[in-house]
Amino acid sequence: MSSTTSDTLVEAFQRDGYVVVSGLFSDRELDALDTAMAALQRGVATGAIDRARYAGDYLTSAAPGETLPFVNYVKDVTTLSAEADAAFTHPVLVELIRRGLDVDDVWRFGEEHGSRFGVVYQDSRPGQESGYSRIGWHSDHQAFPNSDFFPSVALTLHLDATSPANGFLRVVPGSHLWPTDGMPLGFEKIAGEVAVYCDRGDVILHHCDLWHSAARATEDPPGGIRRHLRGSWNAGRRPEPGEEIEAFNKNAAR
Repeated sequence: MSSTTSDTLVEAFQRDGYVVVSGLFSDRELDALDTAMAALQRGVATGAIDRARYAGDYLTSAAPGETLPFVNYVKDVTTLSAEADAAFTHPVLVELIRRGLDVDDVWRFGEEHGSRFGVVYQDSRPGQESGYSRIGWHSDHQAFPNSDFFPSVALTLHLDATSPANGFLRVVPGSHLWPTDGMPLGFEKIAGEVAVYCDRGDVILHHCDLWHSAARATEDPPGGIRRHLRGSWNAGRRPEPGEEIEAFNKNAAR
């Protein structure tokens, strides 16, 4: 990536609170990551991978016609997959995050810091078996509102292109500079919001204070499936291993 392109992305992130990074991963790399995540998802479903450790309360009922439970989330995938770890730590992404926050260093927020998730593989889809199909307006900072390990940037790598068919991210550009007063509690339309559509392999970086939500798919699977990796890079105080941190505040509407 050229320095001019990098400068433009950093400027956009600091202005809007989010940016889409394209073209970092080859089709071969994405295919390998896709295969690895599908194997982890099936491993959790069958019990070959520890369900309590890597799915927790995100293991839901079986889909119609299926015998295995459906797995919306596989947690801490960077500890299970070299492909996931390499993608999440891509040096271009880490450097963009560091520059976007204007800090010297950033660190991954994982289970060792008290995170409930680490880096997750998420399979979002409509259907009675799915425990996750949409999420209301929120900022990531609201999950731990009294903690000092912010600011942070969420990194979302898309394994499926997004559209109204399978759902997409809704954001309010520049809202990372606002207070949260006036943020809707549900899924209402906000003046100035935009839909962020991504191609396969695109990465969204968004600031922890950005107002955002995720729209529900309008099609049933397979057209309504939206899969991605998601985790965060933080720049505040790094909690000590085993430190008890603030409980996760699950405030966003589902």
